[in-house]
Amino acid sequence: MKPKKTRWIPLALLLAATNLFAQAWPARPVTFVVPFAPGGGTDITARTVAAKLTQVWSQAGTSGSVVVDNRTGAGGLIGADAVAKAKPDGYTLLIANVGTQSINPFLYKLPYDPDKAFAPITLICELPFVMMASNAFAPKTVKEVIAYAKANPGKVTYGSSGIGGSPHLTSELIQGLTGTKMTHVPYKGGAPAMIDLISGQINIMYVSVLESSSNIKAGKVKGLAVTHARRNVAIPDVPTIAEAGVPGGESGSWIALLAPAGTPQAIIDRLNADVRAVVADAEVRDRLIGQGAVPLTGSPADLQALIDADARRYGRIIREQNLKAE
Repeated sequence: MKPKKTRWIPLALLLAATNLFAQAWPARPVTFVVPFAPGGGTDITARTVAAKLTQVWSQAGTSGSVVVDNRTGAGGLIGADAVAKAKPDGYTLLIANVGTQSINPFLYKLPYDPDKAFAPITLICELPFVMMASNAFAPKTVKEVIAYAKANPGKVTYGSSGIGGSPHLTSELIQGLTGTKMTHVPYKGGAPAMIDLISGQINIMYVSVLESSSNIKAGKVKGLAVTHARRNVAIPDVPTIAEAGVPGGESGSWIALLAPAGTPQAIIDRLNADVRAVVADAEVRDRLIGQGAVPLTGSPADLQALIDADARRYGRIIREQNLKAE
């Protein structure tokens, strides 16, 4: 029996087919899976970008649109797993943040390989945190908080949205830099922690500017420092963490778009270009900035470098503090 001849397809033909596939995409709705509950910083940003991207694609004459699907649980693990196992055709994408990509691999036994499950597309924005204090807590500056904490080890309480989350790790970072020891009070989400901060049940808290600026402006809590290299236009009177006396304390979250590994490169490139254009749009940019976000995009390689750098940074803190997921 003669062996079958191998049929070689010319490279030019393959490239042409790939380009035609990308041109035909999207032919139906694209889903942004948000692995967190509606109303948070990740969800708000996803919906802002999704609405504008739908408009852009409609004007371009495609039949694509973007829908947002909130799949919550396990610190973002459930939603991330759904995308990791989705068909890599560009129709199911992940709205990720520092927690899902750079922190969860150190806290959970993941049902997928975090180094191989996703194809990075682009960063969308950074979400700086702000260090806030209860009005019932005497210190009014970061330096006063540090002095009080050193004089009263373990007596300063700080709330967070949960063990191992980026707000928790930000506090651990600041404590390490300042030589202080505070008591962590984890909550099931940021909302109940904010309620207790306002009522004075806890002393301080780190949360995104997007989620905290309204309470700071209303005078319900004290904004002490933004954990970013630059002041935030949403709360311009609040100093940066370096200005407040803690150089190297920059921390926070970011929001990015990823696809399942194996998604055609032509679609990755199309998404990168389209999302970057959307984020650069004046209306979207102003809305993100007004919410406390810092619009910032880049190449897939830029995003992967950010994921890796934060994994090294926060992974070290998790190991040193022997932190475990709730």
